[in-house]
This record gives sequence, C-alpha cells and structure tokens, in this order.
Amino acid sequence: MPAGAATNRGAPAQTGGPRRAPLSERVITPEGATTVSVAVREIHEHRDLLLQLAQRDVRVRYKQAAMGFAWAILTPLLVIGAGTLLRLAVASMAGVQLDRSEVGSLALKAFPWAFFAGAIGFAVQSITGNLTLVTKVYFPRAVLPLGSVLAQLFDLAIGCLALVLLLPFLGAQLTPALLWAPLLLVLLVCLTAGVGVFLACANLFFRDVKYITQVMLTFGVFFTPVLFDATAFGARGVRPLMMNPLSPLFEGLRLSIMEGHNLLEPLTVLAKAGPVVAWEPWFLAYSAAWSIGGLLFALVLFQRTQFLFAEYV
Repeated sequence: MPAGAATNRGAPAQTGGPRRAPLSERVITPEGATTVSVAVREIHEHRDLLLQLAQRDVRVRYKQAAMGFAWAILTPLLVIGAGTLLRLAVASMAGVQLDRSEVGSLALKAFPWAFFAGAIGFAVQSITGNLTLVTKVYFPRAVLPLGSVLAQLFDLAIGCLALVLLLPFLGAQLTPALLWAPLLLVLLVCLTAGVGVFLACANLFFRDVKYITQVMLTFGVFFTPVLFDATAFGARGVRPLMMNPLSPLFEGLRLSIMEGHNLLEPLTVLAKAGPVVAWEPWFLAYSAAWSIGGLLFALVLFQRTQFLFAEYV
C-alpha cells in the first residue's frame, strides 16, 4: 500500500457523486432555496405534515366546543344579520321592499368573507405560536400558515353545504354560469394563502403586525362588497372598489350564481343615477393575477427569509 494512503474498511463506497443530504439535515442559507420550484417542492415533500397541522387545528377548534360545528356558520350568520339590517334600513328610507335575492347575495358573500378573515386571523400567528417546533427541527415553515388556511377550508366546506341548501330559496339561478364558482373559490384560497404566508412572516419580524391585521379584518368588511353590492357606489365607485383583489371574487360569485351572468362578458346595469358598469372581464384577470402572483411571491419571500427566523424567536 502506498505511503500516506488510508483505509476505510466497512464504509460503503460512494458512487454517483457526493451524497445529497435529506431535507431534515439541510441548512437554510440566504443563497439557497429561493426559487418558486424549490419552495413548492419542499411543501409537496412535507404534505403529510401540512395535513397533520390542519387536522390538529380543526381538532383543537372543535374539541369540547359546546356549539360544535355551528361555529363554522356563526360568523357568516352574524354578517348576514348585520347586512340584512343595513339593507332593510336603506330599503325603508327609499320606500321599497327588500328582495329575497338581496339576502341571497349577502349570504353568498358572507361565507367567503368569514373564510378569509378566519384563515388570516389564524395564519398571522401560526409561526410565533409554534416557536418550539420552529427552533428544534427543520421543515418548510410555510406549512404553518398554509395549515391554518387549510384548516379554515373545513369551515368553508360546511358553509358551502349550507349555501347549497339555502340559495335555491333565495333566488339563485341554475345556469351554466355556476361553473365559475369553483374557479372563484380556488382563486380565493390562493389569495388567502398568499396573504396568510406574507403576514405570518412579517409578524415574526414585527410583532405588532397581528394587531394591525385584527384592525384591518374588523373594518375590512366595509371596504369589500360583502354587506353591499359594488353597484351601490354608482358609476364612479365601482372601479376603485374593484381594486381590492377580494372584490371581483365576491362580485363574481354574486353575478354568476344569483344572476347567471357569464364572467367573460361585460355587464352594465341601470341605476337611478344612470348606467353603471357592474362587471368587466379584466376584473377577474386582475384578481387572478393578485391571487396566483401574490401566493408565489409570498412563498419566495418566505423561503428567502426563513433562515433568519431563529434570530427573531
């Protein structure tokens, strides 16, 4: 044996280049794991953990709850009640009767709003509420806020079942435009996930983000067409209101389900002050860009900053 040579009997020979460490052994650095593909791949590899976190949140929420699954429809019912009172007051001042389709539109938008508000409320504190888990083992931290959003989907599913039973009595129309509803709900989930991931990351670095979020969720219902329709603001108010990415999703649900409108076609309604553009196809494209682009941006931002998490916990 040549001088200086070392033996390593019993150690398996390495073939095919250097061994790649599994995800659980990798160290996150600022230079690595910053692309969308890497972020999505890691979340996919930890999909079982994502499902377990969502199941945990659902069990904790409903364990020993006196109201049981009724909690899933409590917030929407309160929104429907408040909106109905508001519309009754407006109808009374105008000397007209409240149509049942208006209550149907309100109910249709109350459940998606409850999903968005509930998911964001839980997601923003998902990392700071699991500091022990974050500091002890590596996993893609994005599964924590995403798990909160996924858990809130359970409540939305219960709400959708209630809507299926209720809306036929409130003026919903059985038309091909109903096929828009699944797409709008998918965009809503993507938008909610993107906002939740972004705020969860921001809350770790700035702990007052959760308080700002609570205020925004409390008053955000007044800046989103939930208690009212977008056309109530007239021709000049519709477009500024639609700059809120949630607005086209909610209005799209109302128009497609309650009025049977094809969202690929513009819609103009006649109001007391004149014609009002109630819908334009670019509203949907605008909201889709925010939903998909916002989610991808939030995942990349999360991936780039999660190596700093240990310094702020």
